[in-house]
Amino acid sequence: MSVEENKAKQRRVFEELLSKGNLAIIPELIAPDYVYRSPLGMEVKGPEGCKQFANMMRNAFPDYHVTIDDIIGEGDMVVVRATVRGTHRGEFIGIAPTGKKVEIKEAVFIQFADGKAVEAWSYVDNLSVFQQLGVNPPAG
Repeated sequence: MSVEENKAKQRRVFEELLSKGNLAIIPELIAPDYVYRSPLGMEVKGPEGCKQFANMMRNAFPDYHVTIDDIIGEGDMVVVRATVRGTHRGEFIGIAPTGKKVEIKEAVFIQFADGKAVEAWSYVDNLSVFQQLGVNPPAG
């Protein structure tokens, strides 16, 4: 697959899967051995894990929306700088709903193979997220 095709596929992950909750596109875009590593120490594995992660985020932030600020690709890698916005209406990583709006800056590095995402690493300013929610970061 070309870099442009990989960028288009990752754009669909943010716009269709995460922002709109379209779980039906997961088998088309996510490899069976996919691994996503979040800065909170969470690992999401495979299409089923991806589905659970998307549901978790959309349950915690029903108005979850991702704006792609930049998308860059080279070889089998795509890098996305994005802004995530949402209102905390459901439990999120053990934090009870606060009703507060958050704006999260994120960078995600995604590796592709055979037209599907196989591995991703996310970098988020978690301290800012906890501050916006009005909670202390988890200990440890």
